[in-house]
Amino acid sequence: MAYKFTPEQEAAIQATIQDFPTYAREWLKIRDKPGTIRPLILNVAQAYVHQKLEEQLKETGMVRAVVLKGRQMGMSSYIAARFYHHTVTSPGKRTYILAHEQAASDNLFAMAQRFHEHYPEILKPALRASNAKELSFSSLDSGYKVATAGNKGAGRSDTAQYVHGSEVSFWSNAESHLSGLLQTVPLLPGTEIVFESTACGIGNTFHDVWCQGVLKEGGWQAIFVPWTWQPEYVINDENIKVDDEDMAYGKMYDLTIPQLRWRRYKIGELGSPLQFKQEYPMTAAEAFEVSNDMAFMKDEVVVAARKSISTAFGPKIIGVDPARSGRDNTVIMIRQGRVAEVVEVVKGDDTMVVVSKILQALRKYSPDAIFIDVGGLGAGIVDRLRELGYRMVRGVDFGSSPLDKNRYVNKRAEMYGLMKEWVGDPPCQIPDDDLLQQDLCGLQIDRFDQHNRVVLESKDAFKKRFKRSPDRGDALALTFAFPVRDAEAERLDMASFSGLGRKNRSTVPGMG
Repeated sequence: MAYKFTPEQEAAIQATIQDFPTYAREWLKIRDKPGTIRPLILNVAQAYVHQKLEEQLKETGMVRAVVLKGRQMGMSSYIAARFYHHTVTSPGKRTYILAHEQAASDNLFAMAQRFHEHYPEILKPALRASNAKELSFSSLDSGYKVATAGNKGAGRSDTAQYVHGSEVSFWSNAESHLSGLLQTVPLLPGTEIVFESTACGIGNTFHDVWCQGVLKEGGWQAIFVPWTWQPEYVINDENIKVDDEDMAYGKMYDLTIPQLRWRRYKIGELGSPLQFKQEYPMTAAEAFEVSNDMAFMKDEVVVAARKSISTAFGPKIIGVDPARSGRDNTVIMIRQGRVAEVVEVVKGDDTMVVVSKILQALRKYSPDAIFIDVGGLGAGIVDRLRELGYRMVRGVDFGSSPLDKNRYVNKRAEMYGLMKEWVGDPPCQIPDDDLLQQDLCGLQIDRFDQHNRVVLESKDAFKKRFKRSPDRGDALALTFAFPVRDAEAERLDMASFSGLGRKNRSTVPGMG
């Protein structure tokens, strides 16, 4: 016989159900790392992800999220708890969880069983079935099912309102699973899909979905949580020494000595700093960093420029990389001396929209020069702006001859080479942007020609790995296309004419 609640009790229960952090703390139990059964109190990373999911749910009516995180930060526990909460508090709901291996599936299902075992008896829905893979609640006509990403057909025959993909980077048959799961969940208000994983290289299904989330495509949002949010990731043992390289890394990210000791210990366990970055990243770009001696720029150099604060001076130069097709964006960037910033990212390939955005930048910044890639939409954009009378606009052909033929094989290599020198000569400030870092560090040197000049890999090769063009890197590189005079300095020079003749005026190179 069902328990009858007083109106006051019913109101208190509903208030707890509506507030998930309270619900988890009061009614859900987990087994923590030391093995103790305790209430689920959200840690910093879990609380942050919860906030981001709730914001998306409020804004769009549904959740489509991809979470990139370090190991053992409690993401699987949080999402499993969130979906258990949804399933046992609403009728007719189905949760489907897909893990990367059988042991992980077993752990996730044991977690759900633990939630149910310790759930308040007067609130616990009656079970229709409970086995090694499924909890079915007869009173609600709801269910909670766990599977392993080994069978290509896993999840295809189900219909669910909530899907949790765990350690997606390590799924076998990942592309097939992804397409199947996305069809499993109807595109309706209240439905939720959350994929979470540590990174495992680039070019795989998880990395592709992550890039969609960063670009806000397909309704996805990307959520990153750094390892430093875990308070237990510290070591106070002074016998574990940190070296100058550790200290430099710590300075870059404001890490404490105990955190650096923990990092040093883990690097010893994992075998390399690169493996540590994959398992315990500080940034998304770091998580997807690939060991490659032919990488165009080093990660630590770009990170330092992201964290730097510098002073703008000299000519204002705008670089525009127009979209070509598909997932590409038009990116407008401005650089003045030692400071660069993103002005606008324009989705789509409407030439007039791009021209309008450039005109807005012209009015706002009064640049001394605008360099636009003439590939794709670029030629039409240049023609229209020059037709409007903007003489400072100049088209740039990436394959054309460089100014310095002794050092560079073409204009693209020259622009990127000058940009690399600029970034590597601190202090210099670039946007604190993961996609820009990926463009600069993900780009590879294809080879050196017979004159020992750098030949960069093609845009198509980059796009094959990252599923997008290096639009931010190209836009910044374009600000180094040609030397630019400072119009204001030139005006002051003209005003300084005297009987002794005009002062010497120097050309300010595009490097700033």
